[in-house]
Amino acid sequence: MATSVATGPSLPETAVAPGSASFDGDLLIEQARDIAGRHLGDRDRLASLILGGAFLAAAVVLALLVGSDRAIGPWTMAIFVASYAIASRIDFEVGTGSAVPTQLVLVPMLALLPVQYVPLCVLGGLLLGSLPEYARGRVPLDRSLLRFVNSWHAVGPVLVLIVAGQPEPTPRNLPIYGLALVVQFGFDFGSTALRDRLGLGVSSTNLLRFMVWIWAVDSALTPIAVVAALGSRAHPALIVFSLPLIGLLAYFARERQVRIDHALELSTAYRGTALLLGDVVEADDAYTGLHSRDVVSLVLDVCDRIGVVGSERRDAEFAALLHDVGKIKIPAEIINKPGKLTDEEFAVIKTHTVEGEKLLSQVGGLLGNVGRIVRSCHEDWDGTGYPDGLVGEGIPRVARIVRCCDAFSAMTTDRSYRKALPFEEAMAELRRCSGTDFDPEVVEALAATVTRSR
Repeated sequence: MATSVATGPSLPETAVAPGSASFDGDLLIEQARDIAGRHLGDRDRLASLILGGAFLAAAVVLALLVGSDRAIGPWTMAIFVASYAIASRIDFEVGTGSAVPTQLVLVPMLALLPVQYVPLCVLGGLLLGSLPEYARGRVPLDRSLLRFVNSWHAVGPVLVLIVAGQPEPTPRNLPIYGLALVVQFGFDFGSTALRDRLGLGVSSTNLLRFMVWIWAVDSALTPIAVVAALGSRAHPALIVFSLPLIGLLAYFARERQVRIDHALELSTAYRGTALLLGDVVEADDAYTGLHSRDVVSLVLDVCDRIGVVGSERRDAEFAALLHDVGKIKIPAEIINKPGKLTDEEFAVIKTHTVEGEKLLSQVGGLLGNVGRIVRSCHEDWDGTGYPDGLVGEGIPRVARIVRCCDAFSAMTTDRSYRKALPFEEAMAELRRCSGTDFDPEVVEALAATVTRSR
């Protein structure tokens, strides 16, 4: 089952297929955790209320109107609900949502309980499982609406089994249960995608990419769940013997969560180091520091417009902040010279990209990679830039974006040797140099971004 508690406007833009070059699962999980701790927006709350209310209505209708020959006592049903609650608390974070091993309990529910009660049991299990988070204030209470939306996955297989006459989980009936699994995935995706579309205005394309991985987990657990159901036919309460396996999965989930926490702490440390270096630059030269922060804003806007996502977008943020860090190695009398630089002085200035790479490579890790981008932030599209004379797409895309945004910010900011250019003149200069100094695609994206913000 997919627990889509964190999708939001910022996430699908950065959610890309696992395995692609720009995929950064930890970055998505960090954003997902942040959004999961917020209240639902008005539009999202309304969409969740509609979809959750529709689920509750469907579940009640099924419970009241559908009969069954299966006889299960209330205590046995309570055991199933409690087991489902325990399983729902085991959280394998995947991108913008979570995979939870509730399939180990859902399949025996479908095979052993009167199926018309399964949707309400699933809802009860999800609400019970999330109760500690709500009680501690870790999750806003209004997000409980998502538990109703997330319960839709149980309705699909219930409908299949009702139409099939609620067959026993024997080998002969396994194709029916296979069809129920497929329909379960369809209801799971449909309810989540509809909530994202109505409540958040978000495309379902990226959601599908992540849910494929979540469905793979459900598919892998289903055969084990079928065996558990077969072994519990005479005494359904024996489903509690699945709890040790659920406990083992809880241990693995906890280990994964700790690793993710450590990775996010390291990412935070890198971000803090980048901000500290930015402060050092600003302390050494106020213009360079403030200019770099202005470039960050422009770069991220352009990244969003042309589809730079995941770790590449994070590198763009750091590169924009630190693209001039090497200037702390340049003598202040050259940096702050009010007049035109001599050829010798300009040659010294041009070393700042290489000096920046050296500084960041000493930090290493993520910032070491950013250093390689910083080195290329003064390369020109036609190959006339420095320090390596790279041409066109041979220049890292992030460096091409920083190059263009850096130039626009410089043109529209007062310098020690000239006043800022008017907006129209700066845009005309950007377009004049499109295809020579700057990547044409980046120029058009930047032009659209700054024109819209005026």
